[in-house]
Amino acid sequence: MPAREALTGSGGHAAVPGQSGAPVSPPAPGPLPQARWGELDPGSIYEYIRVATFAIGADGRIGQWSDRAADFFALPAAEVVGADPVTTLVPREYWRRGRERLERTLAGEEWIGTAPYRDRDGGESLAEIYLMPAAGSERAAGPAGALCLAVDLGKLRRIETDLAASAAVFGQTPSGFFLFDPQLRLQRVNPAFAEAVGRSAELLAGRTAHELFAPGEADRMQAALRKVLETGEPMVDLRFSGVLPHGGECRWAISLYRLTGPGDRPIGVAGQVNDVTSRMVAEREAAGVRRNLALVNEASAHIGSTLDLETTAKELLDVVVPQFCDMATVDLYSALLSGESGPALARGGGGAYDGSGELRRVAVSSVVGDPTAVLGGDPTAYDDLGFSSQLAAAEAGGTLCYPPRSPHARALRTGRSAIPDPGPNPLLRSTLVVPLVARNVVLGLVQLSRAIGSEPFDARDVAIAEEIAARAAVCVDNARLYRREHERALILQRSLLPPGNPEASGLEIACRYRPSSNNTEVGGDWFDVIPLPGNRTALVIGDVMGRGLRAAVAMGQLRTAVRTLAMLDLEPAEVLGALDDIARGLGDPGPGPLPGYGATARPVDEEAAEVYLATCVYAVYDAVTRRCTFANAGHLPPVLLSPGEPARMLDVPPGLPLGVGGEPFEEVTLVLPDGALLGLYTDGLVESRKHQLDEGLLAFRTALQNGGPVLETLCDQVLNELDPHHGEDDIALLMARVRAFDEEAVGDWRLPPEPTSVAKARELACGWLRVRGLDELVDTTELLVSELVTNALRHGRGEIRLRLLKDTAVVCEVWDDGYAQPRQRRAQETDEGGRGLQLVSLLAERWGSRRTPHGKIVWFELSL
Repeated sequence: MPAREALTGSGGHAAVPGQSGAPVSPPAPGPLPQARWGELDPGSIYEYIRVATFAIGADGRIGQWSDRAADFFALPAAEVVGADPVTTLVPREYWRRGRERLERTLAGEEWIGTAPYRDRDGGESLAEIYLMPAAGSERAAGPAGALCLAVDLGKLRRIETDLAASAAVFGQTPSGFFLFDPQLRLQRVNPAFAEAVGRSAELLAGRTAHELFAPGEADRMQAALRKVLETGEPMVDLRFSGVLPHGGECRWAISLYRLTGPGDRPIGVAGQVNDVTSRMVAEREAAGVRRNLALVNEASAHIGSTLDLETTAKELLDVVVPQFCDMATVDLYSALLSGESGPALARGGGGAYDGSGELRRVAVSSVVGDPTAVLGGDPTAYDDLGFSSQLAAAEAGGTLCYPPRSPHARALRTGRSAIPDPGPNPLLRSTLVVPLVARNVVLGLVQLSRAIGSEPFDARDVAIAEEIAARAAVCVDNARLYRREHERALILQRSLLPPGNPEASGLEIACRYRPSSNNTEVGGDWFDVIPLPGNRTALVIGDVMGRGLRAAVAMGQLRTAVRTLAMLDLEPAEVLGALDDIARGLGDPGPGPLPGYGATARPVDEEAAEVYLATCVYAVYDAVTRRCTFANAGHLPPVLLSPGEPARMLDVPPGLPLGVGGEPFEEVTLVLPDGALLGLYTDGLVESRKHQLDEGLLAFRTALQNGGPVLETLCDQVLNELDPHHGEDDIALLMARVRAFDEEAVGDWRLPPEPTSVAKARELACGWLRVRGLDELVDTTELLVSELVTNALRHGRGEIRLRLLKDTAVVCEVWDDGYAQPRQRRAQETDEGGRGLQLVSLLAERWGSRRTPHGKIVWFELSL
């Protein structure tokens, strides 16, 4: 038996401060790992305590010095090897006793005890020393030296204290504790947890979560354990269901946190378990008390988010199912769906109305069974009135009429709730019928049903249902009024848009208008295709800011102004400039009252002034030259898809919106290749609250590139791809594909400004018509060309240009450099001239003149 004493005189192992009696037994060790040779896994004891080893030679000098010894004593081997261990490592006051211990050990006596030493910080610490004599060879005489093992006693005592405290808390706490190892197997549990699951701690060792919980709960626990182990983030108050040992279910609140060793190395997951079954029961009871008020508050916040009848009805059911009942339907009078208020709307308790008007089931919701069974009542009780045949048809979107003697008709007639007998339906426990009454008008009814296993409706439930229904009825009536206004504005707006797909020279046109999906108010989107002289076409698209009937009226006024300005054959920038002046005039509230009509000043309507702000793109396409001139007033730029190229946005200066004023508009002219596709659109197609404008523009260009060759089909494809993601605003889409003008359909000549050019012009025009088989137009054309060329010689100046165009009609144009426009007047009997333009007006289908940058063009048109 080796000697045990302290170098300082305390002897043996010192007691832990604050401890008395027998020490607490350390926790029972877990299952040992499989024995094997090789490197030790992380978790060695040396990571927790400080240990040093060194060797003392037979001469009493340090012969070998390990790295752990250098770290332990903060002395490098170069300073220690060959030195006296007593004077080097032991404080001076203990040198004598240290020398005696060393000599006795070298003499062959093993010694275990405590000794002070200087630590790495220069302070004095206490170490437990193991001095073991080293045995030499059989032929060697005398001592062979000694081996020394030093352990930091202070840290060792702290570990012992921590283990004792952990064992005390782990074993005595009423909460359940468990510890999973890194492989997510139970390593240790306390008695409270073992008692909760009804198994002994020994049987629980090594089990996984799937052996402790039901399959669904086990998957949740396994995922939570793995997440905590991998991330280190604790998870608190996780709720799990369990089974008590004596039967019955319970609810546990489990908190998980990761255990880490030295170097933040994960060594497992610990958990604390509390039984919260009684707390859950109390919380459920308190939630039941608060449910009614919360349900009414939710109804106020949720119902009426839109002004759509069907959506409002569905929002009502979203509130009550399943929070208040298991099945529910909403039936509204059919007249409401068109915004009308005809005989189907009866005042509560009024007159001889029997409540049997036609209703439409607009919303159905159920969490059990067939929702049509929620109709309630015993159908056989009304067989004489055909009620049972209506029961099968009462699906979402279907119509029905309640018999006059039914509880439903009584509720519609009186405006008071009713609780009909659910009849033999095996799914229903109780049904409640609540009329929807707003502004003393019955709009329909809502039926609420609870399935078998639920509590029947009582007086408190009836009061809550009536309160929710009253709030929903006001929202339904508001939606009805807005739908009526929307339908009227939509009719007005569509009447102002061009019907069908208009025709244009040299262009294939396809257009679409789609109102917003919220069905509340129409917008001010419009488009137009305006034929212009000289086989030219004006393409217009615009958007009036604002919504509703006022925006639709403003759109009609601006569209009419655009057509009027286009007929004046102005340049696109000039058209937008004049339209800007018109828009500002429309939004101007005007002066005060006229004299003699009262002194009360007319209030300024700021809304009317704001609604006449609009954006617009105006483009003029020449089918002969394929030149297209654009001008933009704050609108989104057109998109051009040329053959063999990706779709691109045209760089057209945006300008200011119409009605702002102050800045001129700029023009951009492009030559469009044959087969090119031009797209004009409003912002409703490419922008919404959920999608940025850039995303919508990219989606639009992609849809054009991937679309088919048929323009009508392409329009539908674009709307189907983009509108489901948006639908928050009206959409106007105008697409035009360039069809190159046949060269044989154009005749173009330049004539000198001399009298012989009149005959030459007649000859050229007549020959051109005969080559194309238009002999019936030769005489008229010869006469009218002669008149126009003669006028160009007399009243114009410069070179004369004659151009004939054949498309759906024959157009003849005479160009000159004079700026004076011809003006038709009524010639007197004594006048020698002035009858040429009258002759042109009588013989031609249409005629007119327009300016050019260098003069004018006088033209006439003959039908084919």
